[in-house]
Amino acid sequence: MGTPLVIDYYSDVLCVWAWIAQRRLEELHQQWGDSVAVHHHYLNLFGDTSKRIGQQWADRGGFDGFGQHVREAAAPYENAPVSKTIWQQVRPQTSANAHLLLKATELAYSREISSQLATALRQAFFVSCSDIGQLPVLLTLAKNADLDPDQLQALIANGAAMSALMADYKAAQDLALQGSPTWIMNNGRQILYGNVGYRVLHANIEEILKRPEQEASWC
Repeated sequence: MGTPLVIDYYSDVLCVWAWIAQRRLEELHQQWGDSVAVHHHYLNLFGDTSKRIGQQWADRGGFDGFGQHVREAAAPYENAPVSKTIWQQVRPQTSANAHLLLKATELAYSREISSQLATALRQAFFVSCSDIGQLPVLLTLAKNADLDPDQLQALIANGAAMSALMADYKAAQDLALQGSPTWIMNNGRQILYGNVGYRVLHANIEEILKRPEQEASWC
């Protein structure tokens, strides 16, 4: 088996478009298997929800208006259910704690287990309205996923998880990424972001996997 195609996938756990894209990640795995490796990274969109939503959506209904926007965005996608009360009573203050826990999980376990936990965190928020901005809530969700909260907290306490997260945030900033989720392929030559359909992803992946290697050097 050859080296898999690496997709660097940047998202924010509180972004509804990344929740919608979850099914496309699953389809990629089902169709391409070990030929494709998705490396999850995180960017800072909802680091301060009071500013991003409370202030920027102030003239559009604030958190309630944003919640309606999220429900409408997800409505056409049956595989991305969203609670009717999203962003109403429960309003996480930040996505950074969730990202921090996910990087700790990646360090303690593996990329795959971290990505599985990311799915669980998104489901906890978008479906069950759990406040995944709070570290105690996050650690409980990790424990429910059979992960060791003490081991994860140790990596948070000693700064290792924060260092890994800052590397993600810095990379996203350096790449000037325009949204969540963003898919980066072919050593940065192909970048797709936002609500990208599966057919578009499939076409790009198929092209890269089937294209002669020397084409990458053509002018």
